[in-house]
Amino acid sequence: MADVAREAGVSHQTVSRVLNAHPSVRGETRARVLAAIDKLGYRRNPAARALVTRNSRTFGVVSVDTTLYGPASTVYGIERAARSAGYFVSIVNLTSVDTTGMRDALDFLADQGVDGVIVLAPQRSAAQALTDLPIGIPAVVIEGGQAGDVSVVCVDQVAGGRLATEHLLSLGYETVWHVRGPSDWLEAEGRMAGWRTAIEDAGLEAPEPLAGDWSPHSGYEAGAALAREPDVTAVFVANDQMALGVLRAFSERGIRVPEQVSVVGFDDIPESAFFSPPLTTVRQDFGAVGRRSIEILLRRIEGEGPGERLVVPPSFVHRNSTARPRPPV
Repeated sequence: MADVAREAGVSHQTVSRVLNAHPSVRGETRARVLAAIDKLGYRRNPAARALVTRNSRTFGVVSVDTTLYGPASTVYGIERAARSAGYFVSIVNLTSVDTTGMRDALDFLADQGVDGVIVLAPQRSAAQALTDLPIGIPAVVIEGGQAGDVSVVCVDQVAGGRLATEHLLSLGYETVWHVRGPSDWLEAEGRMAGWRTAIEDAGLEAPEPLAGDWSPHSGYEAGAALAREPDVTAVFVANDQMALGVLRAFSERGIRVPEQVSVVGFDDIPESAFFSPPLTTVRQDFGAVGRRSIEILLRRIEGEGPGERLVVPPSFVHRNSTARPRPPV
C-alpha cells in the first residue's frame, strides 16, 4: 500500500479509503490510485487484512460426496449466494463422515480464519458427528436433522415424498411402489416417510420398498425386480438417477412407461427432461437453500437471535412418465 501511495502521490490513508470504497475520495484521486494499483499489480493480503479487521470475508463449507447431484448443487447454490453477499468460500470435502473427520474439517477452516461455516450433513452419521462437537464459530447446517443448537436449513423431504405419491394416487393407482435411497441418508428417510404417509392416509397398504444407493445401476436392479411383479403399475423412485435405471430396466423387458407403469423421480436433474419418456419428478430449490443458509449465517455472525430451523418447500414437475391407468383390454 505504501508503494501504491507513493506511485499515486497520495497518503496511505487515501489508498485505504479507495480500497474500502469510502465515499469521501474525489473521483480524480480514486482514478489515480486505481491506476497505480493496476500498474504495480498490487493485491491485498487477505490474511493480514483479517488480522486487522477480524473479518476474512470467507465462509467455510464442509461437504459430503459432491459427486452426487444434490450435494454438488447445494455447494454451487451456497457459493453463488456467498459471492452475492461479498464473500468467498473455502470448501472441504469429507472422506470420513464421523466425529474425527468432522473435527479435522472444522479445525482446518478455523485455522484459515473463516467468518463462519456451512456444513452439509445429509447423512445421519454426519449429523451425529456435529452434535458431538463444539463448533466454536458461527455455523449453519444443511439437512442435518436437529443438529443440536446449530441453525439448520433443509428441503422438506417428507413433503416431496408426499407430492410424488399423492400425484400417482390421484391418477387412480391402487398403490405406489418405492425405490428408496441409502438408509443412512436423512433425505432418503424423509422421502420414504412421505411416501408411506401418503399411502396410509389413503387407506392403502404400502408395499415393501426396494433398496437403492442413488446410482442408476441400483435403480436398474430395482427396476428388474419390479418388472417381475405383475401388480406394479406406479413407482416413486427416490432420485432421478435411480429412476433412469428403472426406466432402462422396464424398457429392456418391454414394459411401456407410462402406458403400463407410471414413474416419478426426485431432484429434477437437468437431464430428467430428456429421459425417455421425460421424467415426472420433484424439484429441490438448491438456490433457495444456498441463499437462506447465507442469510442465516450472516445473522449468526452478527449474534442475532438463537439457532433456527428453516424449511424450503419442494415443487412438483409433471412430465410424460406418468398417466392415468389404462383399463384392462
